Amino acid sequence: MRDRHLGKMPRGGTTTARYEEDPDNAWNCCSWCEYLLIVILSTILLVGVLILTLFWVMFYRGGFAWSERPLQQFNLHPILMVAGFVTLSGFSILIYRLCRCVKHIYVKLIHMFFHAVAIPCIALGFLSVFDSHNALQKINFYSLHSWLGFVTMGMFVLQFVIGFFSFLVMLCCENKTYSCRSAMVPIHASMGLANFWLAIATSVTGIIEKERETAKDPSLSEENRLIEHYITSAMGLTLIVIGIIVTFAVRRTNAPASAKVYVTERI
Repeated sequence: MRDRHLGKMPRGGTTTARYEEDPDNAWNCCSWCEYLLIVILSTILLVGVLILTLFWVMFYRGGFAWSERPLQQFNLHPILMVAGFVTLSGFSILIYRLCRCVKHIYVKLIHMFFHAVAIPCIALGFLSVFDSHNALQKINFYSLHSWLGFVTMGMFVLQFVIGFFSFLVMLCCENKTYSCRSAMVPIHASMGLANFWLAIATSVTGIIEKERETAKDPSLSEENRLIEHYITSAMGLTLIVIGIIVTFAVRRTNAPASAKVYVTERI
């Protein structure tokens, strides 16, 4: 029995499979439970790591400031980078892969919106640490963390530009650009997941770097230093778990049997 349905034919007479339905993979109770578990757990972790970072900065790092207090200005860096690279980008990836209840163009727009909101967070996070280091006369781009962050920001910008032009602008000539967009999908998806893991690696190395600096601070009591160690360790572990869950969600076929899944979206 033929279970694949053909979509719109591109001009030129050749028939191309645009989407497919897979009744053999119709969702049962376990599939829905898995889906809900991923959505709930990933939401808790993505929001939780941001709250945990905010709690650490507010109660153990002295809060926020701008150029008048360089040490507190630095504290904007972990909050904004976690918000942009992990929380917002994580939601963007999960929404694109898990949301099949609305038209695909709307999912694309939501996906782009989350990444667009992440851009000012990342830019301000970079400026805060750059200004703070200059005010404190510290060297910029000297550690593994800083180089990983530089590569992550570069890949993020590249991904955003490619995604914007390939999957939104090119829709103006949908039939003529279909082959190009089809070829770009697995590349964009794989690079996006790699970029997300780069962001997690950058965050974890940043936590380790900050903890090493904290260990040399004579003004901290042993008790506060121990509490900070537990908090930063919890942040690092949460980031790793987020990476695992997002990877699992992306690699799974997360579409109900009633939804038409574009063939070129498969990773």
